[in-house]
Amino acid sequence: MKKWTISALVYLFVIVGGYYVYASFTEPESHNDTNAPHKQEAESSHGQDHQEDGNNHDGESEVIPNIQVENGELIITLNDLAGNPVSDLEVNHEKLMHLIVVSTDFKEYQHLHPQTNEPGVFKVAHSLPAGEYKAFVDIKPTGKAYEVAPISFMVGENHTEHEKDSLTVDTELTKEAGGHSVKLYPSSLKVNEDIQLKFDLAGDTPELYLGALGHVVILDERGENYVHVHPLEGNEPVFATKFSEPGIYKIWAEFKFNGQVYVYPYVVEIK
Repeated sequence: MKKWTISALVYLFVIVGGYYVYASFTEPESHNDTNAPHKQEAESSHGQDHQEDGNNHDGESEVIPNIQVENGELIITLNDLAGNPVSDLEVNHEKLMHLIVVSTDFKEYQHLHPQTNEPGVFKVAHSLPAGEYKAFVDIKPTGKAYEVAPISFMVGENHTEHEKDSLTVDTELTKEAGGHSVKLYPSSLKVNEDIQLKFDLAGDTPELYLGALGHVVILDERGENYVHVHPLEGNEPVFATKFSEPGIYKIWAEFKFNGQVYVYPYVVEIK
C-alpha cells in the first residue's frame, strides 16, 4: 500500500511538471514576445501617417473668394476658413484687388479693379457679354496664405463651353491694337527655363500703368494655371517668367498709350 502511494505521487509530479514545461515553451512566446509588439507598432505607424496627412497645409489658401453677378456688377466676397470677412489686404501695384476675367473660349479678357465699402466685399461694374467665364482674384492678404485659383461663373443664360485644343498657336507674334504694333520676343519657349518676354513697341513709349511699364497675364490652355507678371526694372518692357509644364499658353500683354490701356494677346507652345 505504501509503495503504491509513493508511485502514485511520483506519477502525479511527472504529469504536473510536464505540463509546466510544455506551457513555458508555448504560451509566453505566442502572447507576449511576438504578436503584441508587432500589433502596437502597426497601430502607431498608421496613426502617425494619418496625423501627418491631416496637418499638411502646404499650398492651402486661408482666404476663400466667391463671385456673384448682380445688376451689371461683379460682387466678390472674401472670407477666411472660419467664414469671417477678410478686409486686411496689401496694396499691390496701386490696387487692393486685381480681378482678371477670361471667357472659357479665351476670346474675352478683362482686367478689373473692384472697390470695397464693406468688410470683405468688393464690387465692380462689368460689360461682359453673355457667356461662361473664369475669374482670378489677385490679392495679397496680410498675414494669411493665399493662392490664386479659377472661379467659374456665368453671365446671362447663353454660354459656350471651353473646348479642348481651342487655342491655336500663333505663327506670328506681332499684334496690333489702338493703332500700336507690339511684337513679342521670347528668349525661349522651353519648359523649366528662366524665360524673358521682351516686347518691341515699334518706337512707341508706354505710359506707366499701375506703377509699371506694363502688365502680363499668362494662362494655360485648361484655364487653371494663372500667372501675373510684372516687368523687370529698367526702361524696357521685359518680363521674366518660367513654365513648369509643357503645353499651350495664352499671354495677354497690357500697355498704356495716350491714357488708354490696350491688350495684345499671344498664344505660344512650351515644349
